[in-house]
Amino acid sequence: MIDKLIAVRGGGDVASGIIYRLHKAGFKIVVFEIEKPTVIRRKVAFAQTIYTNETKIEDIKAKRVKTLKDAYKCLEDSIIPVIVDPKGELITKENFFLVIDAILAKKNLGTNKDMAEYTIGAGPGFMAGRDVDAVIETNRGHKLGRVFYNGKTDANTGIPGNINGFTKERVIRANNNGKIKVIKDIGSFVKKDETIAIIDDIEVKAKIKGVIRGMIKNDFYVYKGMKIGDVDPRGVKEYCYKISGKALAVGGGALEAVCKFVSEKKNEAL
Repeated sequence: MIDKLIAVRGGGDVASGIIYRLHKAGFKIVVFEIEKPTVIRRKVAFAQTIYTNETKIEDIKAKRVKTLKDAYKCLEDSIIPVIVDPKGELITKENFFLVIDAILAKKNLGTNKDMAEYTIGAGPGFMAGRDVDAVIETNRGHKLGRVFYNGKTDANTGIPGNINGFTKERVIRANNNGKIKVIKDIGSFVKKDETIAIIDDIEVKAKIKGVIRGMIKNDFYVYKGMKIGDVDPRGVKEYCYKISGKALAVGGGALEAVCKFVSEKKNEAL
């Protein structure tokens, strides 16, 4: 076992902010994902590794692996290993120091305090002191990134964060069931009412002008109402390829909690 090994469930854009912060601080992380993650912000999500086998977010490399043995080899080279394990079964077979649930499903999909010495949940669905040791606020606002060691975060509002006065308008949702044909991919500038995708011959149009910051992969099967992308009204293309401030804030909260638990463990050994 690698000392102070951390398992992160989920590799979306917010989870990747957590992974980035912990990796930069010198911690060893193994990422656990589902077989077909619905990755929207593909350029800043380690979950994309499931489809591409290898990815690079900013200056951090990731690689898809099949076993924990292969994962440890990646860690020796400072590469983030990503492995398919939807239920976290492999986590229970290894003596992980800490587990972070960063799936952001708005509910707990099975993470519990028996999975590791310490457990952390990100966002709604977790109760610190009951099913995890800490929870991190993921809702934009004054408490974003704050860690709670008792209690829970804000409930899911269902309203996307405000960027330049836009909330729901930023989000692109499927207007039909079927395979998506992406017309305007990540990094593309779009105008209001411009066609950005086609789902079984039905056009999906942008509600505002800006840059496509997130878009689900081409040919992915989507369903009506599903989030498939987002438009950034700030229109800064560089933001498409950089981990967001929100993700880094949540990552900072995770780093705080991890360091606190490491310190507690050291004090116990004295």
